Amino acid sequence: MAGTLATGAWGWHIETATHVIRLILSSAFDRFPSLQLVIGHMGEGLPFMMPRLELALSHVTKLNRPIGSYFLENLHYTFSGFNWTPTFLSLLLQVGVDRIMFSADYPYGSMEQARTFLDQLPVSPAEKERIAHSNAERLLRL
Repeated sequence: MAGTLATGAWGWHIETATHVIRLILSSAFDRFPSLQLVIGHMGEGLPFMMPRLELALSHVTKLNRPIGSYFLENLHYTFSGFNWTPTFLSLLLQVGVDRIMFSADYPYGSMEQARTFLDQLPVSPAEKERIAHSNAERLLRL
């Protein structure tokens, strides 16, 4: 049973989130303020935890900025198979449309399902275009 939790159902997301928090707390983004990181799966639960992390860690860190600012200025988020509207809306409210990018969890997830999810998002056509490609083009200088 323990090995089951280490898979993409839980362990991958929690381990990735933990590594991102460690990067932030290591001051890596303070030393390299233009460093940008793309994380999948709607942020591996981090946007949901952002207010809690700020509350619990703000008084014990020596960071140059509040923890949440790194989520908003150094991280970008993709869908990666998390094709659920409530989860998307939570991410949108936490980080804004300019930090969200389309992706599919290929080969584990379906590109068709990811595209259908993108098409039905409750955002404006301009915001959908940013999510679909403009945000990635800007970040990756394409």
